[in-house]
Amino acid sequence: MPVPFIFDAHVDSLQLALDLGRDLGQEGPGQLDLVRARRGGVGALVLTAWVDPAFCQRPGGARARVLALFDAFDQLMAAHPAAVAHTRDGAALRAAQHSGKIAAILGIEGGHAIENSLDVLEEYGSRGLRVMTLVWNNHLSWVRSSAPLASGSADANDSSVPRGLSAFGVQVVERMNELGILVDLSHTSERAFHDAVSASAAPTMASHSGCKALHDHPRNLSDAQLKHIAERGGVVGLPFLPSFLDAEAAQAAEAIRKESGYRALCGKNDTALGLLQTEYLRGRVAPLGMERLVDHIVHVAEVAGPGHVALGSDFDGIVVMVDGLEDAACYPHLLEPLEGRGFSSLEIEGILGGNMARVFGEATASVATSRI
Repeated sequence: MPVPFIFDAHVDSLQLALDLGRDLGQEGPGQLDLVRARRGGVGALVLTAWVDPAFCQRPGGARARVLALFDAFDQLMAAHPAAVAHTRDGAALRAAQHSGKIAAILGIEGGHAIENSLDVLEEYGSRGLRVMTLVWNNHLSWVRSSAPLASGSADANDSSVPRGLSAFGVQVVERMNELGILVDLSHTSERAFHDAVSASAAPTMASHSGCKALHDHPRNLSDAQLKHIAERGGVVGLPFLPSFLDAEAAQAAEAIRKESGYRALCGKNDTALGLLQTEYLRGRVAPLGMERLVDHIVHVAEVAGPGHVALGSDFDGIVVMVDGLEDAACYPHLLEPLEGRGFSSLEIEGILGGNMARVFGEATASVATSRI
C-alpha cells in the first residue's frame, strides 16, 4: 500500500533548534527535521517544548525556557512557510494536509512548565499550545509522576504529592479542555492517569508509552489504562525507544551507560551531550527488531481496539532507536510488518496517522469558542 498520512504525537526536536542553532528545515544532525519528515511521509507532528526541571529552581525559570522554545518554533514556521504550518485545530490540520505542508503542533512536556498557574497555561494557549504532558519524571504538588523516584521538586513519598490528581490538577485538565489543549498522560502515575481521563471532557492521549503487559516498565500502561483511555475516545502513541519496549534491551542499554567512556562524555549543554551519547551507543547496543514495537501495537489494538493506536516516536528525546526506525525518513518501514500482522489498510492508516488526527480534532474543537 502507498505510504499513508503519518502523524507523530511526540518529538523533542525543538531543543536542537534552541540549544544548538539547528535549522530544522534543513537535513542535519539529530533524528528529525522537515526534510527527512517529508521523505518519511509525515503530514503532522507534535513538536514538544521539554523543560528540564532544573529550570524550576528559580522563579519564572520554567516559563522563560518554554517561551524560548516557543520562539524557536515560531522561527521555524517563519523560515519555512512553504513546508510547514503552525496548526491549532482540526480544520487547520486538514488545510495543511491539502496544501502539502507538514502540520506542526506546539506541545509542552511537563506540567511544571505552567509554574502552578492557570494564567501561565492560558498565556501558553494564546501562543498556540495545543498539547501538554501533565507531568514528566518529577512529581508535582498537583500530579504524581510514574517515576519510582523523584527527580524534581518533591519526594515520591512526600505527603504533598497526591496519589493522582489534586483538585488543582483537575482544574488544569478542565482548563486545558476549554483552551483546546490536548491532555497527554504519558509519564503520569496510574492513579493520575485514571483521574485525568475521568476529568477530561475531551479525548486524551498517552503520546509515548508502551504496554506494561509486554514490558513492566514504570512508563508503560496497564491493560486497565489502555481500556479506560479507549472508552473515552483517546489514543496511545507507541514510542520508538527500545528501553520502553523490551526488558533485555533496557538492561543492555543500561549496561553501556555504566561504561567509563559513556560517563566521560560531555557537551556544551545537555542537548549536545545527547547527540554524543547517541553516537556512542550506536553500534554498541544490539538493535531491537521492529517486530517488538509491532508487538506493542498489536497488544494495544487487541485490548483497546485498532482505532486507539498511534505513534509517538520520541525522536530527539531518545539516544537508542528501534532497528529500521533510526530517523524521520523511516516511518514507511512499518508498513510491511503491520500488514504481516494482519492489519487492514484502513487500520494501518489509522495507526500511522488517522487515529491521532481524530483525537487532535476533537480535543481542539473548543478553540473557536475559547477566550484565546
